[in-house]
Amino acid sequence: MSVPAGPGGPSPSGRPPSGTAGVAGVAGVADVAGAYTVLAGTLLSTAGLGWDVQWHIEVGPDTFFTLPHLILYSGSAVAGIAGLVMVLRATFAQRAGRPADPAAGGGPVRVLGGTFTAPLGYLVAGTGAASFLLYGLFDLWWHSLYGFDAVLDSPPHVALFVSISLTMVGGVIVFSAARARLWGRIGLVAGIAVLMTFTPIITSAFRRLPLPVDPGLAGTVFFAVCFVLLGAITLRRPRVALSIAVVLGVLQLFLWSFSPWATRVYADHVGLPLRDNLPDMAPQLPAGIPMFMLAAALVIEGLLRLGRGRGWSARRLPQLAGAAGGVVVSLSMLVQASMLRPGAGGGPMGRATTSATAVPAAVPAAVLLGLVCGALAGYLAARFAVLLRLNAPAADQEGR
Repeated sequence: MSVPAGPGGPSPSGRPPSGTAGVAGVAGVADVAGAYTVLAGTLLSTAGLGWDVQWHIEVGPDTFFTLPHLILYSGSAVAGIAGLVMVLRATFAQRAGRPADPAAGGGPVRVLGGTFTAPLGYLVAGTGAASFLLYGLFDLWWHSLYGFDAVLDSPPHVALFVSISLTMVGGVIVFSAARARLWGRIGLVAGIAVLMTFTPIITSAFRRLPLPVDPGLAGTVFFAVCFVLLGAITLRRPRVALSIAVVLGVLQLFLWSFSPWATRVYADHVGLPLRDNLPDMAPQLPAGIPMFMLAAALVIEGLLRLGRGRGWSARRLPQLAGAAGGVVVSLSMLVQASMLRPGAGGGPMGRATTSATAVPAAVPAAVLLGLVCGALAGYLAARFAVLLRLNAPAADQEGR
């Protein structure tokens, strides 16, 4: 006896009923498109940031309406619009009675009393983009009061950079929820690397404080180790730490060539001169990114493999790997500073810390800083990874 075809039921031929074929494929394409559009927005913001930082170094004053600012705002707009579209898509699906898939951006969050159903990753990314636009108004007001802005770490700029970082964190959540899929793992590695490029900017907000340690160096060590371990522990696959370091290196090379070129071409176009007696120095933002991150990733990867193979305590292993990786990053940043700013030294964003001749004397302090910041980074990375995995707990069993 044949089975009658009903709404949502199988057809007599056993194929899906008309109108439902390919729905899963279309949904998968939408998930990929939404996630990678957020990533594209953060990449655009990264390019704009590198350009804006170099503009402040080589040209100095700027107004609100400059091309680097336009690129920065465009990146946040792209990521924010993508997040809004994905939130509306999840909301309509929920109202139509289709259960939310945690792998599509993260677990659903009820917003405004259930008016909207927002996947956690897209909610965070969209919130960061919205706050960026609000702080953009703050920046516009700041320029209307003071005119030209000659420094990078002004209050509206720091707020803008934190907002962009929040959007990047949302992208990391989105891709971690899809970690069972290849595109999710690739996006997570890329998203973490993009987030790492912003750490020198965030820590630069504290460089003028009279602290016993260079906040730029401490922040670089902490965030570099934390993010690499976060990816490795979240994915639980070999060579994740190395992959993040490689992508970070590619981004660093791009910014190294793009930022000075774009700054000088744009300055010539608008008729502004470069600063007088401009020293021959490395581009500011990429010079603050660890150049030897691959070495630290090798140490972290090796210790994670060794510890898991020998059954070391899962509670202590992240701290141990983090401390070792932190020492490598801290020492490598001393070498990097002496290479890029010989005779003057400098932390990731220009604070003078050590010269080439003073590197040996700074080694004990750098080792201690690396141990403390690295161990703390490992401790927190393990807990952040647990949160990311709990956000989409079935992802590892889907096998899609």
